[in-house]
Amino acid sequence: MPDGSDAITVKVLTGIGQADPRQWDACAGPDNPFLSHAFLLALEESGSATRGTGWQPSHLAALDATGRIVGAVPMYLKSHSYGEYVFDHSWAHAYERAGGSYYPKLQVAVPFTPVPGPRLLVAPEAGEAIYAALIQAMEEVARRYDVSSVHVTFPIEGDWTRLGEAGWLQRTGVQYHWENRGYASFDDFLGTLRSGKRKSIRKERREVAESGVRLHTLTGDELKPEHWDAFHRFYMETADRKWGGGYLNRAFFRLLGETTGDRVALVMCEDKGEWVAGALNLIGADTLYGRNWGSDGSYRFLHFEACYYRALDFAIERGLKRVEAGAQGEHKIQRGYLPVPTYSAHWVKDAGFRRALAAHLERERAAVEAETEALMELSPYRREGEG
Repeated sequence: MPDGSDAITVKVLTGIGQADPRQWDACAGPDNPFLSHAFLLALEESGSATRGTGWQPSHLAALDATGRIVGAVPMYLKSHSYGEYVFDHSWAHAYERAGGSYYPKLQVAVPFTPVPGPRLLVAPEAGEAIYAALIQAMEEVARRYDVSSVHVTFPIEGDWTRLGEAGWLQRTGVQYHWENRGYASFDDFLGTLRSGKRKSIRKERREVAESGVRLHTLTGDELKPEHWDAFHRFYMETADRKWGGGYLNRAFFRLLGETTGDRVALVMCEDKGEWVAGALNLIGADTLYGRNWGSDGSYRFLHFEACYYRALDFAIERGLKRVEAGAQGEHKIQRGYLPVPTYSAHWVKDAGFRRALAAHLERERAAVEAETEALMELSPYRREGEG
């Protein structure tokens, strides 16, 4: 240990099943369901995140003298850059044009999940020194595996700062989140918006209500195989249209429902007795995380109702502090979801490549900051004196 305290051992786990679930979850904490042992296990056991899909589990576990896990990192050895949502394809092409091999690389992330959360997972009683040990271990594994780089995507700001202080390159991005300002109802939220925005949202909700499509928000024991069958179909059809294929298979959704159903809020849309669309959310300690949307067809305003407005209804009812709706789309701003920064950190072995990336990222961070400021000007919330 850097501070001279009791020594620990850091091991590489080739599957999350090698970690004791309670010890892993004690490090991950209760706030973010995506970091739970059960969620990561569902990804691996379903075959969604495995060596065969280019996500070879290489998790780090820091063990104290008794063999108990006191720190952990969800990490994968990768042969491509798909399913990450912090895009480095241009980095890979540039490095390979210069004669280097960008792949394999190490990715510290929750696969297919652009949700901010801790990436340096530390048990509450472990102390600050564990963070430094985990960072050193990531760098050492990168050297032993002879990879080009390590990428920590969507960490919380504290982890990002620690990695930057350790010499890692820092990158920023933008997502859209809604903050619950103590609203008692959806109408209470609408009352904080400008008049034109209120009218627009009410019109959209009214048209969906009058269309005959019925929406059901299901969680826990309410989730049945028929719901997952239909939702997986929507997910795959939408993924095929957008990207040519989905990352998550039907087995993943089965396991998610079986092991994490009480942390799922699945909005299912019914038309004439048939399921026609759905939106998947996961419930954190104080946040609702919007994840996947899928539909069999085109229904006016249904996407906004299922993904955004029903999420706000749920968060207000449960007293959750925020709804995270991910990246992409000024349309989210108009519905009360404002831009917030996201982070990533990058260890790069090649000194010349690292210098080039550092200069690029300095310019990119300034551009992202300017973009965020411009997007905030589109806020739908009333300013003082406005109706």
